[in-house]
Amino acid sequence: MKRIVLILLLGMAVLVAGCTQLAGIKQSPDITLADIELEKLGFLEQRFLVKLRIRNPNDVALHINGMTFDVELNGTSFAKGLSDKAVTVPRMGETVIEVKATSTLGMVWKQLSQLQKSGHDKVDYRLFGRLFLRGLSSSIPFEQKGDVSLPFDRVENLEKF
Repeated sequence: MKRIVLILLLGMAVLVAGCTQLAGIKQSPDITLADIELEKLGFLEQRFLVKLRIRNPNDVALHINGMTFDVELNGTSFAKGLSDKAVTVPRMGETVIEVKATSTLGMVWKQLSQLQKSGHDKVDYRLFGRLFLRGLSSSIPFEQKGDVSLPFDRVENLEKF
């Protein structure tokens, strides 16, 4: 009988702790691309190091213990990534995290051909996914749209391949 009561009390404590964190989250975090670097260029897939800036507009810290995300460039899927890194974003604060993403050769070639045709020095992007918070079984969706200027020296280096 004492074990059952103890288990119930522990379960309620975990539930209350999770609800307390979720109750303080009134706005979704703002997640933007800070940088994308080519890490490995393979024949069938490419690996990127993606730097994401996470801004927390809430009055409570966000204890993130994982995320999944997709990056679209000019309306076309470019890369997908996930991370199990734990990071705490302070209340009313921000942090930059580095995560890995993977793209296929077809996605990269499609983007390069669109860049050559458009002649623009900016690329529209859409970043979307889910953040997983410590102590919760649910996740928070996020989506951000914007544009980035192209570093032409990096694009020219890719075209040589």
